[in-house]
Amino acid sequence: MSSPQLKVLVVGASIAGPTAAYWLAKAGAHVTVIERFPALRAGGQAVDIRTAGVTVMRKMPGMEAAVRSKFTQLEGISFVRENVNSRPYGTIRATGNPDQQSLVSEYEIFRGDLAHILFDMTRDNENIKYVFGEQVTSILTPENDKKDSDGPVTVEFANGFPTSEYDLVVACDGATSRTRALGLGCGVRDHIIPINCWASFFSIQQDLVEGSKVGQGYSAPGGRFVALGLDPSGATRATLMAIYPRDGMLPFREAMKQGDDALKQFVAEHYKSAGWKTDEAIKGLLGESRDFYANEIVQVKPPCIYKGRFAMVGDAGYAPGPTGGGTTLAITGAYVLAGEINKHRGNLAAGLRGYEETMRPLINEMQKIPPLVLLAMAPQTVWGIWVRNHVFAFIAWTRILEFAQKYFAGAFASTEKYPLPDYEWMA
Repeated sequence: MSSPQLKVLVVGASIAGPTAAYWLAKAGAHVTVIERFPALRAGGQAVDIRTAGVTVMRKMPGMEAAVRSKFTQLEGISFVRENVNSRPYGTIRATGNPDQQSLVSEYEIFRGDLAHILFDMTRDNENIKYVFGEQVTSILTPENDKKDSDGPVTVEFANGFPTSEYDLVVACDGATSRTRALGLGCGVRDHIIPINCWASFFSIQQDLVEGSKVGQGYSAPGGRFVALGLDPSGATRATLMAIYPRDGMLPFREAMKQGDDALKQFVAEHYKSAGWKTDEAIKGLLGESRDFYANEIVQVKPPCIYKGRFAMVGDAGYAPGPTGGGTTLAITGAYVLAGEINKHRGNLAAGLRGYEETMRPLINEMQKIPPLVLLAMAPQTVWGIWVRNHVFAFIAWTRILEFAQKYFAGAFASTEKYPLPDYEWMA
């Protein structure tokens, strides 16, 4: 290597963090990954790998097979009315073609399982070090107001990890990234675009879908949507989503500040008398569930995805909201960041500019929320649900969706639509 080995700090050990560490190490960097939780988090919803994310996954030896081995086994999702014994009014199934996916992905995997796969692929790399139970308290640059500052950054930590200098700090810690606030010198909620939506995820031991590998989706008045599906262990995975017609997120945010117990009670109260199988789901949530997770669904749109020697990957820099492209953007962003840095070896500023220029078209495409998608997912009124159900039943019966979904949003496009550079790596 013609230039000294880069020393990189990656903040966050979920999907974006280990992927960034993998590719940065291949670019010849020494990477430290810190995670504020004491261990990898096992919970979370099912996530999809699509389009450019599939391309990157196939460049990582063994990853595609590992993802398939942890496949959720969900074959489709049926949409049902309030009567638990009624036939579905529409069903969406996987296309069978991983290069042209439907709403149901050929690479659907639970977030925790994907994080563990990526961690296992990187944990023994001599150029990657993981530190759990730690977080950043300050990022100090020689010239904080100069975008292409030439000096390294000094990072201080909360829980005893020694203050150190890094050539680059990469935030991979989610849409409400605290590291983004430090790196950009802004508030935690700055650059967050709310869409008045939250979702909660948990599992219960009771089988609410009668052993079916086809999940079930149900809408209740008030913008409430429930999805239930069986996971490989036999537990029922539940997703409860709420969509508001205007800004109504304050009570949810306040409950989040109070911790999981308060948040569970908030979710349970919001779904009170929602009908269908929600009573059973809420009973499991308040009783046996041990993997509860909830978050506000937002988009993140900073003016630039890097500043000086600070960069963002995944939701921290470009959360797409409800478009289905979050995991794809995280995996792809990690690959492009490392690839551009390696391409412009010895000129970090040029590498970061290349990262922005290469990722921007994909980010813009993946952040496009199709018109009326939230309204269609969770109508506010009984009348709205009736209309949506009949329209969707017609679409499902005519099979129009099979042809139209490739144009529905960027996440459902062909894998070939987003060609990525083929980078040369150090190792």
